[in-house]
Amino acid sequence: MVDDERDGVRLTSLDAPLGDGLDVTKGDLVDHLDAFADRLVPQLAGRPLSVMRVRPGQQPFMQRNVAKGAPEWVRTVAVWSAGAHREVHQVLCEDRRTLLWLANQRAVEFHVPFVPAGAEEPTGIVLDLDPPEGAGFDVVVRAAELVRRALADAGLAGAVKTSGSKGAHVVVPVRGTRADDAAAATRALAVRAERLDPELATTAYIRADRGDRVFLDSTRSYSSTIVAAYSPRVRPGLPVSAPVPWPELPAVRPAEITVRTAAERLGDGDPWAELLPEPQELPAELVAEGHTIPVARVQAMHEGKRRARARRAEEED
Repeated sequence: MVDDERDGVRLTSLDAPLGDGLDVTKGDLVDHLDAFADRLVPQLAGRPLSVMRVRPGQQPFMQRNVAKGAPEWVRTVAVWSAGAHREVHQVLCEDRRTLLWLANQRAVEFHVPFVPAGAEEPTGIVLDLDPPEGAGFDVVVRAAELVRRALADAGLAGAVKTSGSKGAHVVVPVRGTRADDAAAATRALAVRAERLDPELATTAYIRADRGDRVFLDSTRSYSSTIVAAYSPRVRPGLPVSAPVPWPELPAVRPAEITVRTAAERLGDGDPWAELLPEPQELPAELVAEGHTIPVARVQAMHEGKRRARARRAEEED
């Protein structure tokens, strides 16, 4: 049954539960995405889109390849998928009706890369702050301030938003940089922030090595993605990744900004666009330092193998 039609898109089952344990209806998701379409679409346009979809009775799943039966007006771009070992066609969400069509597909999370389709240079870098299990958001706030200080010391500025989950994202718009240099600068910033308070923050990629510290994840480079500002997350109540002015970060309660409350709390403007600084050139010395720092995932892989060999040696003894 068609419950509504907006911008020529048939919207169905709007009163039905969106998914198991989410405590919202499909209509709640559609209404939120429609209300924020003018602020979401500019972030998604021109970038290969990955979406997290839900269905009642099923586990949430990440979808990169465009869904079968998509309308002919849904634009896509061919992207090589290393994981699937084949070319996939990812959606380019460049207008309200495409966003509404995705909402009707129960697409909840909207993830985009920093490198636009057909481009080679990234438009930004991000440090993803992940708190330890059971910690409150206050430790994330303190870690975010470390990142802010590291940025300021390097002559850079960034904007912060909640991740929509437990953590936060500090985003730095950049220009005129290669992807490998952007990745290197991100590593250097993470290490510099860690040095400011190593008891609070860590760059340790192996979870067991983090203890009760906030993880400063510097690995979201190259083809990695970030959830867009204003995107919901697949959590009970559908919390939203929300932009926050730096002075207001300590007072934020991320779980309270949801698809049902975001419009009232965030207003009619576009705080994310307003908070983001103009694209900046990365300092050469920051990039150079970063190139001396091992890539966290690669370092963790080698360390994991080393520990496995050590365990086997102990067992053989």
